[in-house]
This record gives sequence, structure tokens and C-alpha cells, in this order.
Amino acid sequence: MKSQQKYQKSFSFELFPPKTDTGMEKLKACVAALQPLHPLYFSVTYGAGGSTQERTFETVDWLRREGIGTAPHLSCVGSSRAQVRDILSHYLAQGIDRIVALRGDMPSGMGAAGDFPHANDLVEFIRAETGDHFCIAVAAYPEFHPQAGDALADLKNFKR
Repeated sequence: MKSQQKYQKSFSFELFPPKTDTGMEKLKACVAALQPLHPLYFSVTYGAGGSTQERTFETVDWLRREGIGTAPHLSCVGSSRAQVRDILSHYLAQGIDRIVALRGDMPSGMGAAGDFPHANDLVEFIRAETGDHFCIAVAAYPEFHPQAGDALADLKNFKR
């Protein structure tokens, strides 16, 4: 397959930011145990509506200080352009060069999607704000997104 010749195989691990200092120590031990497998990076999730944002920042910063590749998740649901711009500025200042851009699931009780109805809106905004600084990864539902209606509509949206 041409794609296998063109692209080196890689993998990553996904981390959930710990809620406690004890959890952070456990996460550090887990990362140390996984490092010998040579992942390309560790992605760090971002809770619904940014509920774990500060812990995400702390985890990403620790990985960066340790010289470990990282890709913070950036969920845009419920976010304004100003909020996302601030987060991007934070990551730029830290020297982060990879982001996992997601719309994210609507937290219960949240009525509006914010300034970014879809993940592709977030990707376009990141590019407009930062050019090609970030390597941007995206994701899709394994079957299709419940709001897409059908798999073909979802695929068309994903390709945007």
C-alpha cells in the first residue's frame, strides 16, 4: 500500500487529567511505564464544556517540561472565539505544536453550541489564528454522529 510506504506508523496514548495530586502522581507513573513503547505523543482530554481545563493545562505543561510529546484536546462546544483564542495563546506560549480539535459533546443543560457549531469551524479558526503552527488531529464517531442523520452525511462533514 502506498500510504504505508509514505507515512511512518505511529501511535499515541490518551490521558485524562487527574482531579487530585494523588491522581497526578499515578498518571506520572503510568506515563513512565508507557514511555518505553515510544508513542508519538500523549493526548490530554478536555472535559465537557472545558470542565477540566486547568488540569488539562497542568498535565500538558508537565508533559512538555519532561520533553514528552503532547497533543492537548481542544473541545469547542459552548466556547467563544475569545476563549479559544486564549487557549491557543496559552499553548503557543508553551511551545505546543499539536492539537486534537473536537467539537465535543454538549454537557447536559447547555443550550447553545457557542461560536463553533462543528469541529471544522474550530479547525478553520485555529488555522486563521495560528497559520500552520499546529499539527491538527480530528476525530469522528465510529459509526456516525447521532446529529448527522446518516453515515454519508457524516462523512461529507468529516471531509470538510
